[in-house]
Amino acid sequence: MLKLSIITINYNNAAGLLGTIESVASQTSSDFEYIVIDGGSTDESLAIIEHYKDNITYWISEPDQGIYHAMNKGIRQAKGEYCQFLNSGDYLLKPDVTERMLRDMPQCSISYGNKIREIGGRRIVEKSYAGRQITLMDLYRSTIFHATAYIKRSLFEQYGFYDESLKIVSDWKFYLITVGLHNEKVAYRDIDMVWFDTQGISSTQKELDRQERTEVLQKTLPAPILSDYQAFAHEGVIIKRLKQNKLCWFLILNLYRVLFRLDKLRSRE
Repeated sequence: MLKLSIITINYNNAAGLLGTIESVASQTSSDFEYIVIDGGSTDESLAIIEHYKDNITYWISEPDQGIYHAMNKGIRQAKGEYCQFLNSGDYLLKPDVTERMLRDMPQCSISYGNKIREIGGRRIVEKSYAGRQITLMDLYRSTIFHATAYIKRSLFEQYGFYDESLKIVSDWKFYLITVGLHNEKVAYRDIDMVWFDTQGISSTQKELDRQERTEVLQKTLPAPILSDYQAFAHEGVIIKRLKQNKLCWFLILNLYRVLFRLDKLRSRE
């Protein structure tokens, strides 16, 4: 069995698709297949796919019902042990990225590396959880990077494919269920993998993202647990903001110590 299936979905993003395909075609590893799912593009996307067809294991261009419908079509065609979702506009940073990720790969359900993106003109390396244990609270607040993740294909058979009723957060829902609720093993590789396209739907439609996350949490977590997590998360945001001001945090810690000592003195009376 091939180790990896790289899946690219695209719709009318010829420029982004070109960069993505070129980065995959340049990989030194041969232990992967490449699948392109196009949503019936009317720009130059098909010409690009045709030009690189010798580097593509399977491709199709037809109308689909959204991002996750396209991803699920790719999963159903995949033969690799793991799937990576590298959407058009994202690209692998170096020709040896796949080879390095697959070399001495740990036994796990999900393996992930680093993504690079530009924020305010600066190149930022984002390491997600950087190898520490991922908790349910982590996934309540955030997610595992999708483009840098190798996801065991058997997980989709076990837990179900991506929820096609969602437009933005179905991959996060999948992580919430598989890792947050069922403790599937996750391994981190400190490898710069993917340049992330910040013009994607998940980066530009923040309100829809918030609405879909709320809907998923209400359907996935029992009400008493969700209530606790909402309270903890709110307090966590406050603490995080306070910590950003060193003087403020120093004063708060010392005030806490004073109050703690006063409580101890009162308890002795």
